Amino acid sequence: MKTPLEAAARKVATRLHEAGHVAWFAGGSVRDHLRGVEPQDYDIATSAHPDEVRRLFPRTVAVGAQFGVIVVMAGSFSFEVATFRSDEAYIDGRRPTGVRFTTPQEDAARRDFTINAMFYDPLEEKVIDYVEGRRDLEQKTLRAVGDARHRFAEDKLRMLRAVRFATTLGFAIHPATWQAIQGAASEVSLVSAERIRDELLKIFRSPHRVRGLDLLDESGLLAVVLPEVASLHGCEQPPQFHPEGDVFVHTRMMLGMLAADAPESVVLSVLFHDIGKPPTFSFDPEEGRIRFSGHDVVGARMTLELMQRLRFPNEEIDRVVSAVANHMIFKDVTKMRVAKLKRFMARPDFDREVELHRVDCSSSHGDLGNIEFLEQKAAEFASEPLIPPPLIGGRDLIELGLKPGPRFKPLLEMVETAQLENRISSREEALQLVREQLG
Repeated sequence: MKTPLEAAARKVATRLHEAGHVAWFAGGSVRDHLRGVEPQDYDIATSAHPDEVRRLFPRTVAVGAQFGVIVVMAGSFSFEVATFRSDEAYIDGRRPTGVRFTTPQEDAARRDFTINAMFYDPLEEKVIDYVEGRRDLEQKTLRAVGDARHRFAEDKLRMLRAVRFATTLGFAIHPATWQAIQGAASEVSLVSAERIRDELLKIFRSPHRVRGLDLLDESGLLAVVLPEVASLHGCEQPPQFHPEGDVFVHTRMMLGMLAADAPESVVLSVLFHDIGKPPTFSFDPEEGRIRFSGHDVVGARMTLELMQRLRFPNEEIDRVVSAVANHMIFKDVTKMRVAKLKRFMARPDFDREVELHRVDCSSSHGDLGNIEFLEQKAAEFASEPLIPPPLIGGRDLIELGLKPGPRFKPLLEMVETAQLENRISSREEALQLVREQLG
């Protein structure tokens, strides 16, 4: 049974066909169809020129008319309809200087990987394959179309896309394609930060994210796009706490312990939580001990700079930076006063940070005592909100004769602490506590 999306795509292709044009599904939808995976979008390649496409459909947007691409709206769906084309020279490592409209064979020859360069005729119900993409799909091989060096010279991002497809599909990268990536990895720095970020997220969102990290590392791409993570190699750790090995090995193990559907911020927190260790590494010869004093603070600052460099949204930056900054606090939870512990547990991203702590401990010394303690406390505190409504506020302090100013915050925090520790439970007790504090 066809999905509404596929049915709408077929109607667009049929309209083009009825007007005398070739109209085939192209790229990822063909790949996914052959894999037995439901396509999430459909691109259509056609012999119709952009002006003809716009004439045939009442609702269109010329998002890339100079490259032969028109977006056709069909009901609630939209489809990129692109004229068969061959690209002119690439001079910026991203897009061609121009295109010329041509044959399906030449159109296939300009695409990135063979598994993405097949067509499907929805009227004849057959695959059109000029590049042996179906063979590579069956053999689970990712191979660049034609000369891999040329493909990557045209668009440097294709190197990261190769890692992404190999990661998400579980494919092996063809030797010639792999060698071309290794030879040109440094050139990925020419790609915009936003495009690099988007590919990295697709890699690390995958359940196979550890393989993605390995491919990035072995290809040389990691040292260019995430040098802070690449520098974890060879950064030794105290064996009594980290018998697993250096910081890179530790981080890699943590990634492997996350659930397949772990939230993006948790994955990034794991990836970045120890990037402050290399710059804070020190060895005390008298104690014979390795130290990383302040690596959480340094790591949080580095994470902020890294995520800003890659143009992450501010909300995501704040969440990940907070997790990196707080990840060493968990070792002290059993020593916290009740009020401080409740405030710590009430933070909006506490559960995500607990998961970071869990895999941090599980991949090293294996002691999960702090998590067991927090679970016990969560059960103990479950009968009421961790942070209950305040007993008094600023207006109450004014009624006591105080003028608004810097004294208000510590006084109200003092009252909240007493309330959290169950030493007071009413407004009258709170006001009396303030009077005693003021003498």
